Amino acid sequence: MLVHIKEILRDAGRRKYAIGAFNTVNLETTLAIVRAAVAVRSPVIVQISEKTIKYAELKPIADVIRTVARHVGGVIPVAMHFDHGRSFPAVRECVDAGFSSVHIDASESPFEENIAVTSQAVSYAHRFGVWVQGELGTIFGKEGLTKLRAGQDPSAYLTDPARVREYITSTHIDTLAVSIGTLHGSFRGRERLDLSRLSKISAAVSMPLVLHGGSGVAPAEIRSAIRRGIRIINIDTDLRIAFTKSLRRSLRKLQTNYDLRTYLGPATAAVQEKVERLMVLFGSAGKVNVSAR
Repeated sequence: MLVHIKEILRDAGRRKYAIGAFNTVNLETTLAIVRAAVAVRSPVIVQISEKTIKYAELKPIADVIRTVARHVGGVIPVAMHFDHGRSFPAVRECVDAGFSSVHIDASESPFEENIAVTSQAVSYAHRFGVWVQGELGTIFGKEGLTKLRAGQDPSAYLTDPARVREYITSTHIDTLAVSIGTLHGSFRGRERLDLSRLSKISAAVSMPLVLHGGSGVAPAEIRSAIRRGIRIINIDTDLRIAFTKSLRRSLRKLQTNYDLRTYLGPATAAVQEKVERLMVLFGSAGKVNVSAR
């Protein structure tokens, strides 16, 4: 069932676990995410990005999430979130489309400009009861890894604990995405989290903290981050890898078969299996009491 994100986060905060925020791009990925939540009895956040809106269009993909949440999710709480909105118009469009949470990402702008852009999004979204995720500190993709290897100080891009309280007070956001060492995308090696920095951030705020770029983080570090206040973990790349690996295997084995379901079915199942394992790691598995609903 579709719920407001605050309902999911209330229990996660009380029982100290994290919710997976999984990116979807189509029907198959959405089915995999929600089926996984049903299988392990976990609340879940299903999110889309600007690239997904360009690919699938906003209203159709939003309707896919709603329909799957209702008819497949059953009593499992499912929240819709817009991930990495780079502009106010993009955020406004998702607020108007019925999302309960939106992310305005002005993190690469100067501090004052980040506050101004984020505040504009908050002012509009809060009129409709929609939560806003702000971001302080820059979470790069592969291009950021290149910059860091070129000799730039990585700490300059991480969230400054000394500025967190001012940022939250000035913007009135509801959740905060932090940069503590993760990167977006797929690359060799493991990301190392600055857990000391996270502890300082957590001590300065009393709101749910969000970890972006969670696909490349070791399980032990994920568990440590959850203990230090991370309540949402964004996952995209892991799902893409699971889907495409399965698809390639099927295409190699069944080169004369033209039934799309033959290829997409196993790929959907592979994503579901990955999501289930992550939900167990995050501690959200088993948190929905199905008999009580």
